[in-house]
Amino acid sequence: MPAPQQTIRRPLLVLSAALSSLALTAPVALAAPSPTPTSSASPTATPPADMSSVGGTRLGQAGTQVNLTSGVPVLPKDLTARSWIVTDAESGDVLASHNAHWRLPPASTLKMLFADTVLPTFPSTTEHKVVPSDLAGMGEGSSLVGIKEGESYTVRDLWLGVFLRSGNDAVHVLSHMYGGVDKTVADMNAHAQDLQALDTHVVTPDGYDEPGQVSSAYDLTLFARSGLQKKDFRAYCSTVSAKFPGETTTKKGKSVRGTFDIRNTNRLLSGDSDVSVYPGIAGVKNGNTTNAGATFTGVAERGGKVLLVTVMNPEKDEHNEVYKEAAKILDWGFQADGKVQPVGELVAPKNAAQASAQPGGTATGEAGGDTSSKRPAASSSASAAEENGSSGVGIALAIIGGLLVLLAGGVFLVNRRWPLPDLVRRRPRP
Repeated sequence: MPAPQQTIRRPLLVLSAALSSLALTAPVALAAPSPTPTSSASPTATPPADMSSVGGTRLGQAGTQVNLTSGVPVLPKDLTARSWIVTDAESGDVLASHNAHWRLPPASTLKMLFADTVLPTFPSTTEHKVVPSDLAGMGEGSSLVGIKEGESYTVRDLWLGVFLRSGNDAVHVLSHMYGGVDKTVADMNAHAQDLQALDTHVVTPDGYDEPGQVSSAYDLTLFARSGLQKKDFRAYCSTVSAKFPGETTTKKGKSVRGTFDIRNTNRLLSGDSDVSVYPGIAGVKNGNTTNAGATFTGVAERGGKVLLVTVMNPEKDEHNEVYKEAAKILDWGFQADGKVQPVGELVAPKNAAQASAQPGGTATGEAGGDTSSKRPAASSSASAAEENGSSGVGIALAIIGGLLVLLAGGVFLVNRRWPLPDLVRRRPRP
């Protein structure tokens, strides 16, 4: 039996301010033209010339963007991804990027936006009995967690199916609970706009290849950063393994429902034969489809620094290449953070001055928005994981609210820093 998880908390310096009249809107000129919904889902061979410059002019330029001044380590030589970005998750500084705003098929990394949009709607204990219409409309060859018609699942079960097994069946059940696929897609697109993720156009909530469905490494990083503000999101995306409900059978005249093991397919979190668990990893989401290739967004903490990395479609055709390149970029980022001058920034959501950047969310970021619950907020996710046999990264459940601001020359300037809650180092693995 593994040793108990040790929680190491690191205080974050937060200056709170109320800016209810401030609207953080990106000028239209910064956004690239909207994708054509009828266009092919297959990406072009080279990045377009008219990429968005949200977050900084250099982020809209093709090729690698980095300030390699004295003392800054050289980037890894063998990066083959069509697009990637590495950022300081708390300051919002973009440390380096490569075609950051290139609109590409996102695959299942789009599920981060799905979760950030839908997750606050239902308490994790809500149960739902699956009907045939819940599973209608899934793409051929979709990744599945194994949901069965006629069986009941808790919302927590469904989210574990989304994050661990990238189950499109779980996404569709949650979408129907939310009000249907069309409503879910519309709300995801609206939430992407609120986050200033202007490269993104959602066609399906699960990330399955569809014409016109695109995002970018920059936008996927915004989705991860927004989602990580929520403790339930952090708990699900950092869970390594769990028990999932199986089918109900009859044994000796009694109905018995078994379980089966599911394991996170994020290889930097769960490991594989050729990929080690990345030190300090704490989520977030991976994906892989025919048109998108392999995609991945991850968050990790080391030495008091929290970095986000997104890698899209490595050209090198090797097993787990997307994780290998992500690990190399993270290694560089941890060496360079604090030394390298940023090439851009992660913009804050339009509604960052509010208590929560999540539609339907609360100041605590807990799914369901039930402020009357008597359940201790600091232990709910951890206890749920323990009761259901899940294993995952230790996470701090206190939410840090507020927005950092600067007052300079009599003018209010919004600082890039939009602090994440504490992300705690992973315990050593045997």
